Amino acid sequence: MLTAVTGINWGDEGKGRVIDLLAEHADVVARYQGGNNAGHTVIHGDKKLALHLIPSGIMYEKAVPVIGNGVVVNPQVLVEEMRMLEGEGLSCDRLKISCDAHVIMPYHIELDKASEFRLGKNEIGTTNRGIGPCYQDKAARSGIRIQDLLDEHVFRMKVEAALEVKNAILEKVYGKRTFTVDEICEAYLPFAEIIRPHMAETAQLLNDALREGKHILFEGAQGTLLDLDMGTYPYVTSSHPVAGGCCIGSGVGPTAINEIMGIFKSYTTRVGEGPFPTELFDETGDYIRNAGGEFGTVTGRPRRTGWFDAVVARYAVRVNGLTDVVINKIDPLRGLPKLKVCVAYKLKNGETVTEFPANFMDLVDCEPVYEEFDGFDEDITNCRSFEELPATVQSYIKELERIIECPITMLGVGPARDQVMTIK
Repeated sequence: MLTAVTGINWGDEGKGRVIDLLAEHADVVARYQGGNNAGHTVIHGDKKLALHLIPSGIMYEKAVPVIGNGVVVNPQVLVEEMRMLEGEGLSCDRLKISCDAHVIMPYHIELDKASEFRLGKNEIGTTNRGIGPCYQDKAARSGIRIQDLLDEHVFRMKVEAALEVKNAILEKVYGKRTFTVDEICEAYLPFAEIIRPHMAETAQLLNDALREGKHILFEGAQGTLLDLDMGTYPYVTSSHPVAGGCCIGSGVGPTAINEIMGIFKSYTTRVGEGPFPTELFDETGDYIRNAGGEFGTVTGRPRRTGWFDAVVARYAVRVNGLTDVVINKIDPLRGLPKLKVCVAYKLKNGETVTEFPANFMDLVDCEPVYEEFDGFDEDITNCRSFEELPATVQSYIKELERIIECPITMLGVGPARDQVMTIK
């Protein structure tokens, strides 16, 4: 059994909690893309823990957490996260890391920052954590992988070759500081001995688990509209958050996937630059942001907020091949007299479209076409079944299901683990 969980918009849909709930019953939980630009918040006892690299399976003794080959790893962040978890009484002994995962180097971070600064008002809106430059090196076949850390001679040789180019760019293009081989080796090689016991041929591990009939859960980072190919390019991440990315980022074939769950919120948010058709710049946007606690897990940045976009949702259902949808955070909409759902875009040329446009620049000046639904004033955070919800909320969810053309099988009515209900 293989379940893939992916975000549907621009990330921050609340995947962490859903994955955490599913991970409790999984044998293996694997990350397949992204790096520490992602953030999943999970609950451990009375504490909230922010995980940026390590999969949510670390919370459960039964599950084997796996960092797949498609992830880019900052060794310092990984080790710090391991120590944080161990300080909370959570063992990292079961953690497995792909030998083929690429390493985020110090020069990647500096190049990321320098590039964003140079772009000025045209910046992409990255987290400045070196993710993009690391994936660039991977695509250019000049990257450094986790396995390279194990051999000091190989690591030094690869760092030296990389610095010939990276230092020239940092100094001559951006006027920034350069690096020496010794300082990078001094900083990174100590991490090798900590990571070494966790390194594995994870593609083999995952396929063996499938043959043994075990339940594998794939957790994606970011969201569909941040996908390098399927997203609102160039305002995207540098990997493939869509469900198909789990195959490339793990070494498991697509025919093994049984279930693909897409995570939505009852409204839409975005961090970073780029078009956002349903964005709200008024008091309603502020109300949703504050009620929903819409501030980045990694950066703390206020998220842009807007109404639910069903045009995007239908697109995401299609390109991910979703079998199920989870709606998170309907409770922050409490108190709003009307709830709006974008069902079409009116383009600049006057044309109205109900599907995501081929040219994403059409989103820049488009006007959202809304359907309106009655809001609700009741406190729904204690509801544990769909039938307990107010009629207006039930109607809203049923209408969303009709519009997006995919079954909604779970609904979040609050932030706690037990505030997620199953809809039959």
